[in-house]
Amino acid sequence: MLARRGSAEQDVLNMIMNAGENGVLQSEIWKVTSADSREGSRAILRLEKKKLIERRKELFDGRWTYRILVKRKIPKIDTIVTIPCAFCDLENRCSQSGLISPAKCDKLTIWLKNLAITIT
Repeated sequence: MLARRGSAEQDVLNMIMNAGENGVLQSEIWKVTSADSREGSRAILRLEKKKLIERRKELFDGRWTYRILVKRKIPKIDTIVTIPCAFCDLENRCSQSGLISPAKCDKLTIWLKNLAITIT
């Protein structure tokens, strides 16, 4: 039972994440995932409680439903390609405990702050 719950939750989350910025109607989730409406509703409530998704009430075809949206955007490969470490001339001397380290790198700090802004 526990494995099934996690599986349904993961299926629902994957579908919502793949739906893009416009999210997905809750009623569409049951058509695509392995979850039935009862199991899926519980998975959605658990995901919402974990702050991974949000539900917005919406009138669709004369009926009230929820649009489900992922709360955080997933970084795409093009954001990772711009990491300053990839082209840093100090990369070979950089280490966790060294004078030059990721924890003290201004370029990396700025890059991470900008990345956080784009995915929230």
